[in-house]
Amino acid sequence: MNKLTVKPLLYDYNALEPVISKQIMELHHDKHYVNYINAFNAALDVGKVSSFNYNGAIMHEIFWENMRPAKENNLPPEGMFPDFEKFKQEFTTAAVTVEGSGWAVLWKTDSGLAVSQLEKHNLLGLNGAKPILVLDVWEHAYYLDYLNDRKSYIEKWWQVVNWDEVEKRI
Repeated sequence: MNKLTVKPLLYDYNALEPVISKQIMELHHDKHYVNYINAFNAALDVGKVSSFNYNGAIMHEIFWENMRPAKENNLPPEGMFPDFEKFKQEFTTAAVTVEGSGWAVLWKTDSGLAVSQLEKHNLLGLNGAKPILVLDVWEHAYYLDYLNDRKSYIEKWWQVVNWDEVEKRI
């Protein structure tokens, strides 16, 4: 397996404000994400593959790509979801109710799209499905901006979803 490299954000650290602050983006990208990359690469140096760090890096890369500067009334292309409000409610509920730290994930499976929670991203490879839209609900993703109000973070996050990227993944 090859070493991973840190992918730069496709936008400035402050581009997601006011939904996600520059400070959160700097800490989240330059500390947490970079730590997954470095820990995975260090594990490779000793002949060990770390699914936790590898999948943490991959999930964060999808997370960064799934976002772009905030837009009011940010909606997916017509027809992407038969009932967008129902999907949004299901995804939001999955994100709000993750026990502890984890992710809300929209998966592409053999039978279509499915929403679930992923509490430990090192289990990503066991799902056999492709992540299409991911929302990081580990505290490092929102705590400086929203404290313990995860639900407000999730509700505002919908303003920064990059539907063009989601459509490409589908």
